Amino acid sequence: MRAEKLAEIMGADFYAGVPDSQLKALCQYLIRTYGTDPRHHIIAANEGNCTAIAAGYHLATGKIPVVYMQNSGEGNAINPIASLLHEEVYGIPMILVIGWRGEPGIYDEPQHIYQGKVTESLLDIMGIPSYPISKETTEDELRGTMAEFKGLLDKGKIVAFIVGKGALRDDGGIGFKNDYEMSREEIIRCVTQVSDGDPVITTTGKASRELFEIRENGGQSHQYDFLTVGSMGHSSSIALGIALQKPDRKVWCIDGDGAALMHMGAMAVIAQAAPGNLVHLVVNNGAHESVGGMPTAAGRMDLFKVAQGCGYPCVYCAKDRNGLKDILAEVKKKEGLCFIEVKAAIGAREDLGRPTKTPMENKKLFMGYLGGI
Repeated sequence: MRAEKLAEIMGADFYAGVPDSQLKALCQYLIRTYGTDPRHHIIAANEGNCTAIAAGYHLATGKIPVVYMQNSGEGNAINPIASLLHEEVYGIPMILVIGWRGEPGIYDEPQHIYQGKVTESLLDIMGIPSYPISKETTEDELRGTMAEFKGLLDKGKIVAFIVGKGALRDDGGIGFKNDYEMSREEIIRCVTQVSDGDPVITTTGKASRELFEIRENGGQSHQYDFLTVGSMGHSSSIALGIALQKPDRKVWCIDGDGAALMHMGAMAVIAQAAPGNLVHLVVNNGAHESVGGMPTAAGRMDLFKVAQGCGYPCVYCAKDRNGLKDILAEVKKKEGLCFIEVKAAIGAREDLGRPTKTPMENKKLFMGYLGGI
């Protein structure tokens, strides 16, 4: 089904969401139709942020908003859904469009498998009626379901469409780019050249895939690295936990702008704890590049100023490879918590692979190296 047909059937003129590869067709349709005009479309920091924005829209207009997300984002949305939107509280209606990663019976990456199993159950527990959209779903079926949903929405209920792999299509492909020269993979390679045997924690998505391949191609051990799969926005907190318990080791966190935005409060906590051995590096390409390139709010921000405001004592920004190499060399020798924002290009290699070790194998190697087991 074409994404624009789903949009037509839902009949909304306001969308808030966090991009997902399963919903790429819908995201492209929204960018082509509304861009990032905040009156109609907001790409939010996280899924709870989305639902709260949508709640404000409904309170101001009385109309039904749409919130889109990957199913991994259900966890972020549960609090406002259960404690604010639910019919037993304020009864604020909205339509959820959820990308179904890890759908039972369809191969997916390890971090999505359990989430895929419980996607429908989480909605059921919260009393949210849902309807799965697959490649076989017809327009008539969707219209019939939406007619039923409309009666529920009129009563202040929340409803959900769960979108399976390949269920939506859009022929108007959009290319996203910026003016920066360094690729994320080049930035990560520069870090590995300086970090030597230091522990490295990478954010979810292509950053972890690129680090894995860099180690493979360089004949280096994977024991130094913890690849954060799923749990977007939490790699810096994982790194903080490690750095505090291993004060004799320099710990590097390679974060992304979308991830940093998703749980930006972590930066304040890191600065407060101020471990002297942590380097928090954010690759900022202003995009949710791992799921299609949709823009983030960080494209208009100076994240290093945010870090400075949070209280990081040493703050840097690199916009080219020479500047990055100089900063990394300085930080390697420096004592004290450091933050580095690196402006990066959008894009990755077409032939980028995926880790061949399981998350459990990664954990055991990493913990063995740190002396945790």
